[in-house]
Amino acid sequence: MVETTDTESTSPAYTLSAFTASDGENIAVYDWPLAEDEPQRGTVLIVHGLGEHAGRYDATARRLNAWGFAVRAFDQYGHGQSGGPRGGLTHPMRLLEDLADMVDAARSHTPKGLPLVLLGHSMGGLVAARFVSLHLRPVDALVLSSPALDPGLNAVQKLLLGTLPRIAPNLRIGNGLQVEAISHDRAVVDAYVADPLCHDRISARLAQFIAEGGPATLARAAHWSVPTLLMWAGADRLVQPAGSRAFAAAAPSARVRSQCFDGLYHELFNESPELAAPVFALLRQWLQQQCRAKV
Repeated sequence: MVETTDTESTSPAYTLSAFTASDGENIAVYDWPLAEDEPQRGTVLIVHGLGEHAGRYDATARRLNAWGFAVRAFDQYGHGQSGGPRGGLTHPMRLLEDLADMVDAARSHTPKGLPLVLLGHSMGGLVAARFVSLHLRPVDALVLSSPALDPGLNAVQKLLLGTLPRIAPNLRIGNGLQVEAISHDRAVVDAYVADPLCHDRISARLAQFIAEGGPATLARAAHWSVPTLLMWAGADRLVQPAGSRAFAAAAPSARVRSQCFDGLYHELFNESPELAAPVFALLRQWLQQQCRAKV
């Protein structure tokens, strides 16, 4: 794999670079570095959700910067500024293999001895959790935000997933996400709708990965060994809160700190400021405990 850097930034907050995957596809990588004279507590690698892109995590990354963390994120295959058809997937392990490359790259950019924290939201939470459950690469800690452990498929959707991945794995249809339910903050919803890098496509193969990955990850919850913060929205209409509740019930409490935020919508980090305040308070407290440093 080859990593090349673009000297121009699409935003004052981050730098944008291109990572070349083994099949030649471009993976867009975002970095929110710390100032040279600022002590670094660790690195947080963000994995975004279905239909969105890593640039939407700018405000969260800035907050993590303020706590002493360098932040890296990337647009998953078929999303944002990365290559591939929107919502497509070349093979079932694609997202996990790309994440392995990103973890390796993040490690190489992190000073020796400092922790690497993986943070995944929604589909990205499923990808991150599945990645950890399969022990594809070691990470020091994991944060899951409204992970898609239970996508809430109805009978018709389950029937379609029983046939489409075999006969038309690359067929892409609308993902059915209720965009108005991502946040109570209307400005967040309007920005999502107007964002040209957001899309509503999902392929049969990607849908199958999500449908099968959740139960497979839940099956490993009792044997969880990586320190994990699991946060989910009690009023989530994009993924089923039941998936997170089931994981929290099965996982060892010594390894997994879990918290449901009643009344909040799907994007915990993009909720209205007064609603998101306790989310960030818990995140900061937990990172402080895990990284053994004041952040």
